[in-house]
Amino acid sequence: MLDLIASWPGEFVVTQFDQPTGTWIFIAIHDSTLGPTLGGVRMKTYPTPVDALRDAMRLAEGMTYKWAGLGIDRGGAKSVLAVPHPIQGEERRALFHRFGRLVASLRGAYTGGPDLGTTPEDLGTIQEETEYAHGWDHEHDRPLDPGPYTALGVFGGMRAALRHAFGSDDFHGRTVLIQGVGDVGLPLAKVVREAGATVTLTDVDQVRAARVAKEVGAKTLAPEQAYTHKCDIYAPCAVGATVNAKTVPVLACRIVAGSANNQLGEPADGDRLHARGILYAPDYIVNAGGAAALPSLSKGADEADVVKRVKAIEGTLDEIFAEAKAQRISPAAAAQRRVDRVLAEGRKRRG
Repeated sequence: MLDLIASWPGEFVVTQFDQPTGTWIFIAIHDSTLGPTLGGVRMKTYPTPVDALRDAMRLAEGMTYKWAGLGIDRGGAKSVLAVPHPIQGEERRALFHRFGRLVASLRGAYTGGPDLGTTPEDLGTIQEETEYAHGWDHEHDRPLDPGPYTALGVFGGMRAALRHAFGSDDFHGRTVLIQGVGDVGLPLAKVVREAGATVTLTDVDQVRAARVAKEVGAKTLAPEQAYTHKCDIYAPCAVGATVNAKTVPVLACRIVAGSANNQLGEPADGDRLHARGILYAPDYIVNAGGAAALPSLSKGADEADVVKRVKAIEGTLDEIFAEAKAQRISPAAAAQRRVDRVLAEGRKRRG
């Protein structure tokens, strides 16, 4: 663990062991060049604490790219609560209270939001200990769900990708495969179906997939058939690293645009997609809608202004696709260049 921390190019890691629950807590602060860091609070069971720490570091770096790619004055970070087993009830509330006090001790260097394994209610518990958390609207006593905003951003990214791949962003006659029908996959399926696309859904929970398919008027597919299924758009909306050296050669889509984090198994997979003529919407751009919306909603921002910010993702992807075409590079490489430029400019401003 010490070697991993020492070799990481991020700024610092906060580590705490929660004795009452046996939970390892990691807050990875990757880059605060653009401003105070913001990233989700993930709760998950990992094979080892080192695996949890590595995940926090990887995700924190992705958040740096997300904020820089969108030109938002925030830094990249992520927190991971590596629980030994599912924790519920009062034990869960007590854990999040202790975590909230840890976040408060950082005095604004890190703000947390909902992520895999945590809910707006969990963030509301954290907010009882610190102002540096968002996800629950205490003024109106209601959760703030990032899913529909993330789906809206992905939908805009799909529109941009369709224009660049086919010359038209009309969904009529297009086929979309959505992998994962959770908090983002469900609203995404609805909006894509309403736009006129033929939608196919796949999920490890095939009962849930069938239920959602019936609700939105879609088809279903067995999980193992997802990568070879012929479609215009493949939308990974569940776990990361589904686009990798094994799956890229068999993908039967023209576009990859989904909400999952860290979709590429490794950076080279972006070039592999490009070599196959598959247009990739870089994940940390296309899935940024919820992350961009929640901080503003938590402060009572106007809904129309929040939606406008999320819809700007479409224009950002237009720029990335255009640069990639002009420079004859992959969209993944163009997005990385954009991030590097924004961070370099930020460092110059800081002196």
